[in-house]
Amino acid sequence: MISADKIITQKPLNLSICVIIPTYNNEKTLRRVINGVLLFTDQIIIVNDGSTDSTPIILEDYKQITQIHFDKNKGKGMALRVGFEKAKTLGFLHAITIDSDGQHFPENLPLFEKEILESEHPVLLIGSRNMTQENVPKKSSFGNKFSNFWFWFETGKTLTDTQSGFRSYPLQSIPNRFFTPKFEFEIEVIVRSSWKGIEVKNIPIDVLYDPTERVSHFRPFKDFARISVLNTVLVTIALLYIKPRDFVRKFKKKSFKQFIKEDVLASNDSIEVKALSIALGTFIGIAPLWGFQTFLSIFLAVVFRLNKVLSFVFSNVSIPPMIPIIIYLSLKTGGLFVSQKADFVFSWDAISTEFIKIHLLQYIIGSLVLAVTTAAIFGLLSYSLLLYHKKRN
Repeated sequence: MISADKIITQKPLNLSICVIIPTYNNEKTLRRVINGVLLFTDQIIIVNDGSTDSTPIILEDYKQITQIHFDKNKGKGMALRVGFEKAKTLGFLHAITIDSDGQHFPENLPLFEKEILESEHPVLLIGSRNMTQENVPKKSSFGNKFSNFWFWFETGKTLTDTQSGFRSYPLQSIPNRFFTPKFEFEIEVIVRSSWKGIEVKNIPIDVLYDPTERVSHFRPFKDFARISVLNTVLVTIALLYIKPRDFVRKFKKKSFKQFIKEDVLASNDSIEVKALSIALGTFIGIAPLWGFQTFLSIFLAVVFRLNKVLSFVFSNVSIPPMIPIIIYLSLKTGGLFVSQKADFVFSWDAISTEFIKIHLLQYIIGSLVLAVTTAAIFGLLSYSLLLYHKKRN
């Protein structure tokens, strides 16, 4: 038996790195996992997630290791969250998590350490398992592919394994608050970390699936339902906020000269596509779609395979200084189509939210007509200018 005061026989892990072992009713494999980790480090945090088997008795042999015990099962996500907080309190910068069901090899710990120490920026590492090897459950292989797809959709990044519990986390960089307590936490943390700009990458690891001793606590219906709900929320956030935000950030790094050169003149899109993109952006910018212009300009450009940059830029025709003018022209245009039209003289004070509410129909009709007309003018004008530039070159 190896105890917590056992002398480390391998090259010890860096002092900034700890190992977190969440465990729930894994009495068959827990001791082997702990002993394997102890060969590399005694900087271990074990989170007993309310185990009802002999886990508490086993852990009595490792009293020098930091232990956290839940009175009842709270879920793997909560166990990891509490483990992260404890690790930060103890001053660790990185936490490697390893499952206690025996499928991971502690001998792979140095692989994580090497990547952590060699990286020049925060990186979240996920061990990539060979899902084609013998004894890998088909449901695990399918679940991993399913999870990989949604991670790609939500972040634009491609991974080969998003479900492995053998990971390393940059504790000072990952989000401070989380919302999920169960298995779905391991999806939430990697997606939201990627959104924060943290690199999330795979490293190859060994894996053992021994059906005689491995105990899985994954509940197919309940946990799959929870994961599906989480992915629905993450996809919604990604489409409405993250993707437009990233697009705007990328665009803001360009100078106006770069924009004209790269996105207008040097783009591989045809003249027709560029002109339609400008027209689309102009229409969205003027139409009564306040608050959704950025999202719609990018989303519709993707749907119709237009130029996202041009569509986004021209949707900003409704920048704050232009808003009163657009509203005024919309009301004037709408007055041509309604019987009881608003009669007013343009001034900054005359155009208020209350005034628009009173004459809402006039404003909506006018803004749509103005949007279509202006979009057509901008589209035709840009087409003519681009065609002229092409013929000259």
